[in-house]
Amino acid sequence: METDNKLEKEAMKVSVVSIIVNIALSLLKLLAGILAKSGAMISDAVHSASDVFSTFVVIIGVKLAGKQPDKEHPYGHERLECVASVILAVVLAGTGIGIGVKGVQKIAGSQTGKLVVPGALALVAAVVSIIAKELMYHYTKRTAVKINSGALMADAWHHRSDALSSIGSFAGILGARMGLPVLDPLASVIICVFIEKAALEIFIDAVNKMIDRSCSDDTVTKMQEVILDTEGVLGIDELKTRLFGAKIYVEVEIRMDPGKTLVEAHDTAEMVHDMIEKTFPEVKHCMVHVNPDIPD
Repeated sequence: METDNKLEKEAMKVSVVSIIVNIALSLLKLLAGILAKSGAMISDAVHSASDVFSTFVVIIGVKLAGKQPDKEHPYGHERLECVASVILAVVLAGTGIGIGVKGVQKIAGSQTGKLVVPGALALVAAVVSIIAKELMYHYTKRTAVKINSGALMADAWHHRSDALSSIGSFAGILGARMGLPVLDPLASVIICVFIEKAALEIFIDAVNKMIDRSCSDDTVTKMQEVILDTEGVLGIDELKTRLFGAKIYVEVEIRMDPGKTLVEAHDTAEMVHDMIEKTFPEVKHCMVHVNPDIPD
C-alpha cells in the first residue's frame, strides 16, 4: 500500500509539471498564432490544450483506479483508468478531426483565394515548443522507468509526438514564409494525423487492458524463471496472466514432489506467490495451485 502511494505521488508530480508546461505552451502558441496569422500554430496550440485535458483525465482515472476494493467491487477499480483512457481517446480523435478539416478547408480555399503568410513570431513559438516538449519527454520517461509506470511511459511518448508535431508546424510556417503559403494549413493536416495516431494508440491500449489480454511474452518468460528458481518447484503445468487496468493477475499451477506434506506444499506455494509479487510490483494478485509430480 505504501509503495502504491509513493508511485502515485511520483506520477502526480510529473502530471502537475506536464499540466503547467502545456498550459504555458498553449497560451504562447495561441498568442503567436493569432499575432502571426498562422493556422498551423493555432492548431498546435489546440493540440497542447488537448494535452492538458488529457493529463486531467489520466489523473482522475488513476485516482479512481486506486480506490480500495469494496462490497460491490471486490476486485478493485483498476479498470476505471481504462474507461478514462477510452473517453480521452474519443475526445482527442474529435479534436484532431476538427483541426484536419479546418486545414483541408484552407487548402481548398487557396485555389480561389489568397492565403496569409504567417509572421516570424510563429517560428519562434514553434522552436520553443520543440525544445520544451523534448525536455518533457526525457523528464517523463526517466520517471516512468524509475517507478515502472506504463501510463507515464505512454505520456512520455506523447510529449515526443508533440515535439514532432511542432517540427511539422515549424516546417509549414517556414515554407509559407519562403513563398509556399499552402504549407501552413498543410502542417495543420499533419498535426491532425499525429493526434489521430495518439488517440488510436490510447484506445487500443485501454481496450487490451479491459478484455483480459495476457502480459507480453518477455514478462511471462521472466515469471517462469522466477517460479522455477523457487526451491521445491519441479515444473510449471500452466501459467496464465491477465491485464486488469494497470495491474496484473497471475494464475500458476506448479508441480511438486507428491511425498511432500501439505504444510511443505503450502510453504512452497507461498514462496512462489511472494516472489512473483515482489519481483513484479505491477502484479496485484498471484494465485498458486500445487499439482503432484506423478510420472506418466
